[in-house]
Amino acid sequence: MKGKSVLYSITAIGFAGMLIFSSCKKKEDKKDDETPEVVAPSTESGADNRDAQSENDVAIGDINDVIGNSRLAGRGTEASGTQGVTGDICGLTVDSIDIANGAITFSYTGVSCNNRTRTGVIKVSLFNGTTKWRNTGAVLKIEYLNYKVTRTSDKKSITFNGIQYLSNVSGGTWWDLIILKTKTSLVSTISTGAVGASSTPLVLTFSDGKTATYNINRRITYTYPNNIITLTAEGMGMYSGISNLENYGTARNGDVFTSQVTVPIVWNITCGGAVLKGEVNLKNITNLASMKFTYGVDVNGNPVTVGQNDCPYGWKLDWSVSGQSHSKVFGYY
Repeated sequence: MKGKSVLYSITAIGFAGMLIFSSCKKKEDKKDDETPEVVAPSTESGADNRDAQSENDVAIGDINDVIGNSRLAGRGTEASGTQGVTGDICGLTVDSIDIANGAITFSYTGVSCNNRTRTGVIKVSLFNGTTKWRNTGAVLKIEYLNYKVTRTSDKKSITFNGIQYLSNVSGGTWWDLIILKTKTSLVSTISTGAVGASSTPLVLTFSDGKTATYNINRRITYTYPNNIITLTAEGMGMYSGISNLENYGTARNGDVFTSQVTVPIVWNITCGGAVLKGEVNLKNITNLASMKFTYGVDVNGNPVTVGQNDCPYGWKLDWSVSGQSHSKVFGYY
């Protein structure tokens, strides 16, 4: 089994959106006759949005990995252990005592792996008549109980609480995609609501103690070209008349925001987890402000199409101040 190499690919995917979004500040002690520097807006909400969704992707990856190799997917009668389709998952223990009733509990032990430490619990259960996760239309209920991810280098953290629903749109599991290769793609959706269940946002707590409420609604397509798991993410939510939203809610500063995917977001391990392509419009409804994030650009900010062994330079931020448009390009590395 290609366990180690595949697992590395999956782990790196979680870092795809964890880019260093920097706020540019005015230089201090400027002379009165100097032209003021154009200042990029704070990108805290954008950084929070990408970080949270990246960590959400990692958790969903763990679930797909373990469930795909378990009795819940229809693979034999044995209960699931810590080993998923790709092998053991660092810092995870799995309690499958209730698997006969369609439930598995993921517990994270606090072991540091790849600059991240995870603690807390995620409970996963078959929902609304689902009998096997591999079936088209199957739904999993995912409950986060103080699921906390801490970056070991700077101790910044995000803690998840709340419920999401993972739906298997295409049918099949990671076992079919990675091992048997009988599937060329897997399509699933992740949302805060489902048929037969009320929709409530996730509550996220950041390391400064402030909280945000997120309604994450995404359609994710997994493919496996050249033995590298690749994700394509699209928004499927709607709020305040805006469609194709991957997320909306209240940021930790109290502002209401929407995050709209206008070009699907694509990433894999090829470039260390950097986003290869995508465009997101982040709107601050409270302050009537907006920013556009374009991923996968060259040094001049132009979108590029990269080959298998090539990487884009970085990403571009566009914004407007007093009716004037501005942009700034950031390198990934």
